[in-house]
Amino acid sequence: MKNRHLLTTALTAAITAALVSGPTVVSADGHLRVVDKPLTLNVHLHDKKFTYDNDWPVEKAAAAMTGVSLNNVTVGNTPDSNEAFNLMIASGDLPDIVGGKHMKHNVNRYGPEGAFLPLDDLIKEHAPNIYAQMQARPGVFNSVRAGDGNLYFVPYLTDGKYGRAYFIREDWLAKLDLKQPDSVDDLYKVLTAFRNEDPNGNGKKDEIPAFFRNWEEVLRLVTFWDGRSSGSDTYHDFHIADGKIKHGYAGEGYKVGIKNMAKWYKEGLIDPEVFTRGSSAREFLLSNDLGGFTHDWFASTAGYNTSLADKVPGFSLQAMIPPKSISGVRMEEHRRIPIKPEGWAISYSNKHPVETIKYMDFWWTEEGRRLANFGVEGEQYTMVDGKAIFTDAVLGSDRPLNSQLTDIGAQVRRGFWQDYNYEIQWTNEHALKGIALYDSGDYLIDQFLGVAFNEKEQAVYDKHWVSIQTYMLEKQQAWVLGSADVEAEWDDYMKELNKLGFSKVLEAMQSAYDRQYG
Repeated sequence: MKNRHLLTTALTAAITAALVSGPTVVSADGHLRVVDKPLTLNVHLHDKKFTYDNDWPVEKAAAAMTGVSLNNVTVGNTPDSNEAFNLMIASGDLPDIVGGKHMKHNVNRYGPEGAFLPLDDLIKEHAPNIYAQMQARPGVFNSVRAGDGNLYFVPYLTDGKYGRAYFIREDWLAKLDLKQPDSVDDLYKVLTAFRNEDPNGNGKKDEIPAFFRNWEEVLRLVTFWDGRSSGSDTYHDFHIADGKIKHGYAGEGYKVGIKNMAKWYKEGLIDPEVFTRGSSAREFLLSNDLGGFTHDWFASTAGYNTSLADKVPGFSLQAMIPPKSISGVRMEEHRRIPIKPEGWAISYSNKHPVETIKYMDFWWTEEGRRLANFGVEGEQYTMVDGKAIFTDAVLGSDRPLNSQLTDIGAQVRRGFWQDYNYEIQWTNEHALKGIALYDSGDYLIDQFLGVAFNEKEQAVYDKHWVSIQTYMLEKQQAWVLGSADVEAEWDDYMKELNKLGFSKVLEAMQSAYDRQYG
């Protein structure tokens, strides 16, 4: 950072100014004005798909309600949010507000150095709506604190429990007189039948029994042999077992799972192009009546029951509960994580920290939250029985609803609290039925919300983890594709992990975890 002394001086002055001001009062009549005279704050807000836009209708509505306008000064003509952030930091010229993707890592690295204001006191004194959520969910907010214990950014809270689920072709099951698989052994038999008994009826052996739009999703199959592929909604993540940091790719269940996955792949039960077909896999295979079983998002996957109704006669792709593992466990490894490493922070150079945190708190009020989730009343939604309901024009558009919203500044990665009701409205009856099915059991597992390293722990992680994960993924793919044998190589694999510093990384993470959550 440039001129560390100036950063520290500015930081101290900002905090002092904030603490001598009075508390925020949110008017009961919905009047949410933050300032008497209009105030403009500069903002860097970056996402791989967009940057902040001064003309977003949502932002104009927020400015009308609060008196605070944001002016886009986002750095970097790049789709990479980390690269854009680094360019901004390198310039030494930080705008009033910095937000977007990857905020947890970036802000928690530079916040303790003085680049961003610690927010606990500001929130407690001036942001009652954010503070209420911090009090209600301390563990969730603690998960995004920096190694020094401070909260440096207002995060994006998600809503809802369910994300991805297992889906199977019910019409293929019916044609082959099969039942939904109850266990991993049943699933093996069903996928074998999909492969060999021509359920699409075209006389060709062209069915792809198990396919995955994101190749990482194929790794979920290791849970059927009591392995783990991740502990959060981030692929390849660590997980917690009895209070200890673990990684699935070093577990016995993972080894057994990979061995069986290699067998399934060799037998043609798993898409032969699983690592290369890419994100078009779901669209291509379902549209051509080729795909039988997958693991993907509830709403978008269930939507094919409507979009393919005319193209594929009798098409029925339905959610199914997770098959029992070899030990009888039903596990859904993916769920919506309660908090994202995204949001926005107040930089050291901000001359209006109190007004800024009040503005940020606006997005957590009833009116602000509705604006962030649904857009502008009368344009994207109307109020019906006290609920925001999207207009027919929005719901009936050929464009994805998410895209419609981000185009106007809703559902973007500022610090706000998502409302799952926005998603329910474009979730069809097949997805809702599947969600109810999952809700009837106890299949979700606790999420690993991450740790905040101190400087020493961060150095250990940075030194070793990238090369460790690269090695893990290289061996993983080789084993699944059959170019190497996991059983024969496992002992050497574990030795190599420790040579690369795996035990040191676990030790650093455990130290951080115990401090943060203990």
